[in-house]
Amino acid sequence: MLGPAPQTVAAPGSFRVGSLVGVPIRLSITTLVLVVVLAVALVPQIDRVRPGLGVLAYLVGAVIGVTVYLAVLLHELAHAVAARRYGHQVDSITLSLIGGRTAVQGEAAAPREEFVTAIVGPLASLVVGGLALLLRLGLEVSLWSVALEVIVLANLVLGLLDLVPAPPMDGGRLVKAAGWRLTGSPRRGAVLAARGGQGVALLVLVGTVLVVPAVSDEPRTSDTVLGVAIALLLWTMATSELAVARLRLEVGAVVVRDLVRRPLAVPPDLPLAEALRRSREAEAPGLVTTDAGGRLLGVVSDTAVAAVPAERQPWVPVADVARVVRAEHRLPADVTGDELLGAINRSPVAEYVLLDDAGSLVGVLSLSDLDRVVRRRRPR
Repeated sequence: MLGPAPQTVAAPGSFRVGSLVGVPIRLSITTLVLVVVLAVALVPQIDRVRPGLGVLAYLVGAVIGVTVYLAVLLHELAHAVAARRYGHQVDSITLSLIGGRTAVQGEAAAPREEFVTAIVGPLASLVVGGLALLLRLGLEVSLWSVALEVIVLANLVLGLLDLVPAPPMDGGRLVKAAGWRLTGSPRRGAVLAARGGQGVALLVLVGTVLVVPAVSDEPRTSDTVLGVAIALLLWTMATSELAVARLRLEVGAVVVRDLVRRPLAVPPDLPLAEALRRSREAEAPGLVTTDAGGRLLGVVSDTAVAAVPAERQPWVPVADVARVVRAEHRLPADVTGDELLGAINRSPVAEYVLLDDAGSLVGVLSLSDLDRVVRRRRPR
């Protein structure tokens, strides 16, 4: 599964185990759950082909379980290699209970790139599964045959399941690529992919509740519960992706510079009441604090100002309602809506400062202003 790079903080509960082709490999502690489950589940089959192993049968099952994650790793490495060939930085591959995720900086620049980077993972799994199947056909029943059967099943399931046209599976990204090609917009392609995911969820639900009982003599309650759970999970993920895609579509259409507040620099020890008076007089609502040399220190938070009663404002220094402007909260003056969303995803704050190429302050961007514009544009 391919996805945007997370924030610089590593996924909770994961640790680095090494690197391949220059890509850091991280392992979630949840992987132990699947390895243990496979180890226990495979013991009866291991005992049949190699009786008398005793406790060692569990060890063999665990080793086979590890090979399943090697298959997942190959799947993710295919994504990583493709992304790097298109010039993207690959931050990491993380293996977890639900599979793997490749964290990539940036997004595809064209539908073809989106398609290629999405399809290579499932193809790698299907190829590995096919090769393992050929090897299995040439072997007698043994521990090797048991291992190959698990590898075949794991890769075929991984490859085919990931082609389901529903986000966040790679099949959803293939639909996005097709939608992008048809509409000319990656955001509209993402909306189509999310809608497709909702459609898949409805098909699974209808099949579980109506079709299976009609064609089965004795439908099991456990199968029905599992089918409904899968449908709900697919619907939830697709709906979440739809909300994000719509937001990106709406924000992408906004000219960010039109929302920038005119800046006014004040010393940090200036009383808040005086700073607000100067701001109103200069018609410059973008209050920032600077030191004696003009170096930018902080940006005044609307929320913090609103929390100070009017009678206390003459006694409160501006520094008390200003937030330090970190590097990730300084954006270029020509930032686009998509770039702004990326900054929000990496380090969300209520206000950002915009700087020109020389590093001079252009203005302050408040997300409350952005939210008002987006809400106005939405159909009622």
